[in-house]
Amino acid sequence: MKILYLSCHEVLEFTEITLFHELGYELFSPGAYVEPQNRGDQCMRPGIPGLVYNPDVVQQYHRIGAQFPGQDGKNHLTKEFVDNFDAVVVMHIPEWIEINWEAIKHKRVIWRTIGQSVASIEKRIAPYKSQGLQIVRYSPRESRIPHFAGMDALIRFYEDPEIYQGWTGETPQVINFSQSMQQRGTHCNYALFEEATRPFQRKLFGPGNNQPDFGMGKISWTDQIRELQKARVYFYTGTHPASYTLNFIESWMLGIPVVAIGPKYGNADVWRNHDLYEIPDLIQHGVNGFVSDDPGVLSGCIRNLLNDEALAKRVSAAGRAEAIRHFNKDMIKASWKAFLG
Repeated sequence: MKILYLSCHEVLEFTEITLFHELGYELFSPGAYVEPQNRGDQCMRPGIPGLVYNPDVVQQYHRIGAQFPGQDGKNHLTKEFVDNFDAVVVMHIPEWIEINWEAIKHKRVIWRTIGQSVASIEKRIAPYKSQGLQIVRYSPRESRIPHFAGMDALIRFYEDPEIYQGWTGETPQVINFSQSMQQRGTHCNYALFEEATRPFQRKLFGPGNNQPDFGMGKISWTDQIRELQKARVYFYTGTHPASYTLNFIESWMLGIPVVAIGPKYGNADVWRNHDLYEIPDLIQHGVNGFVSDDPGVLSGCIRNLLNDEALAKRVSAAGRAEAIRHFNKDMIKASWKAFLG
């Protein structure tokens, strides 16, 4: 099978085209991985060894881009170009389906959700579902979105437990990885993070996080894994309207004990009746993690984990086991193989 993969998220693009490449599919992804092995120091993830695109396909795509300077070539696909592929996988962006439908509708078209769909987007997607569009959901909670457009498969995000392992927790601090958390405000529940973690040694990593004393900014993937391994607690704040995010999977699977916000803060008021936040379904409070909407309770959970190494080790082991049950690479790879054929 030959797949055209249209991406809007670099880290997810890395994980999914890595998986498709390992499954033996021929790929072209004109996103962050338009040059799959030539990755600069500022990239969030490394190149993918052995992944090589058909040079004729690459040239055709660049010719499209040359006709629309300064614009995204993914908005201007032609039927001739799409005929190089058997399937088109569209990551979230509904415009790429709407704008390109006449050029792609004769192929197998798959809309891959990433936790950013809401009622208005579901209504836009629904007409294409009736014309043959297939939908791969990333969370069962998405069925609660008003005007839900349907589902052909549930395939979660994944991480590799062979990479995300080795928690030691020797550093008595609480950490988080996100992007521009303070600037995004309630979207990432920054105020709750600031209040619940204030009493403790803390670090906030990721692009745009440069707060005095604890904002550490962007670091390499290798360093990210090392920070997760050595810190005692991960404080998870969610991102509206997502059911869960990759940074939750990464931390939970690696084994760092997770303290997470509850449904009050995990679900955005701006999208009423959506109820998408899935973490309270995944975390059993006090067993494989902690979840609450009370800043005082959250701080207490962090304090207990910092002060009680035995508790931290129990929660670590239980959390990692549950993360592997839901998000492990081999299971997700098998799901994609069964769906794509």
